[in-house]
Amino acid sequence: MLVMAAKLAAEPAYTRLPVDERRRLLLDAGAKLFAQHSYEEISMRQIAQAAGVSKPLLYHYFPSKNDLFLAAVTEAASELQGLIQPAAGGTPVEQLTASLDAYLGWIEDNGRTWAKLMQSAAVLPEAHQLVEGFRVGTMELVLAELTGKRKPRPALRTAIRGWLGYMDAAILDWTQARDLPREELRDLLLAAFVGALLAAQQVDPKIKLNLG
Repeated sequence: MLVMAAKLAAEPAYTRLPVDERRRLLLDAGAKLFAQHSYEEISMRQIAQAAGVSKPLLYHYFPSKNDLFLAAVTEAASELQGLIQPAAGGTPVEQLTASLDAYLGWIEDNGRTWAKLMQSAAVLPEAHQLVEGFRVGTMELVLAELTGKRKPRPALRTAIRGWLGYMDAAILDWTQARDLPREELRDLLLAAFVGALLAAQQVDPKIKLNLG
């Protein structure tokens, strides 16, 4: 009896929480670690310790590290997608400006998380799919405002996809260097966007755009 009592006393005590609250705690702990370290550097044991739970409990909610990572990435992507939704009213350029402001504001507050997401997309197929899905969704939003269609002419599609890749590279540089004001980065991205549109129209004069 004494041996059993001593064993129980040595084991950590975990507070019982509602399922959603517990899952949120675990997800937040994992997301914080993923933002600070590469995917390969983190173990489920470390995540469990950071969340203050046992490893079996962590596995109960997330069967693998990959499941937890994807849940964290999906949540971040959903949050960003909501931020870039254009507000009602204003010209397409004004709407894009507001969306970029919101997007860059989130990244300014969560720079490490965003940078790790981009880096992980290069090595993890699941993360790549999520990032690509976000880019496609962004392109469709932009096209819907500019042309009223989600299936653009080839030159315009290529120009916008190229701009999205440029935007990712520019923002990654910004999060690392931190030597350019956010407003100047926004204006740089907008200028590059207009340049991409004009280049597409020069290649294909049939492209019709509503810039407002």
